[in-house]
Amino acid sequence: MTTPEPADRVLARASLAEGNPTGWFDQLYTAAARGDAEVPWTRGKPGIDLTAWAAGHPGEGRRALVVGSALGDDPELLAAHGWAVTGFDVAPTAVAAARARFPESTVDYVVADLLNPPPAWARAFDLVVEVMNIQAMPRDFRPAALKSLASFLAPGGTAIVCEVAEENMDMATWQSPPWPFSREEVESVAQDGVRLVSLDTVRDGARYWATFTR
Repeated sequence: MTTPEPADRVLARASLAEGNPTGWFDQLYTAAARGDAEVPWTRGKPGIDLTAWAAGHPGEGRRALVVGSALGDDPELLAAHGWAVTGFDVAPTAVAAARARFPESTVDYVVADLLNPPPAWARAFDLVVEVMNIQAMPRDFRPAALKSLASFLAPGGTAIVCEVAEENMDMATWQSPPWPFSREEVESVAQDGVRLVSLDTVRDGARYWATFTR
C-alpha cells in the first residue's frame, strides 16, 4: 500500500504551480483545523535552540519580531523573557489560532507577508527571529524574503536566522518542502548595513544558526 504524500508537499506544489509561494500555508492550517492534515513544524512548544538563546537575552521591553509566528510558541517564549513581541504569519488561520490559544497574551499577532511587509516595520525591531520559515520557499523567492528580513533590523539590534543546512543533507534524495539553505544564502542576510556576527551549525550539523546585527 502506497503511503500518501504529506499534505504540505501536495499543497506547496499546487501553490507554486500557480506562482504563489506562500498561499499554501493557510490552506495547510485550514486543513489541519479540520483534522485532514498535520502542520509538521508545530510541536506545542518553542524550539530548543531559541529557548536556550532567550534564557540569556532578556528583552527588557525592547521590540522583537517573529517571522512565521505559527501557533505562537516562539513569540510567547520571547514575551515571557521581557520582549515586546510582534508575531506575524501569512496564514490568517494560524494567526487566529495563536490569538485563541493565548487569549491573555501581550504578543501582537498580525497577518502579514514577508514578501510584501508593512513599510512601518523598516528598521523597527531590536530582535528579528527567523526560524525555519523562508526554507519553505524555493530559491527563486528567497532573495526578496531575505531582503525584507534584513530591513526589519534596527541599528544595534540582533537578527537570528535558523534553517536546514544543505551542506549536511543528501540532496539527491531530499523531499521538499522545505528546501535547505546553502551557507551563502544564510550569509546574504548581511545586506543594507546588516553584518554577520556568527554562523554555526546546530543539531549535529543539521541546521544553520546565524546571528546578525546592524
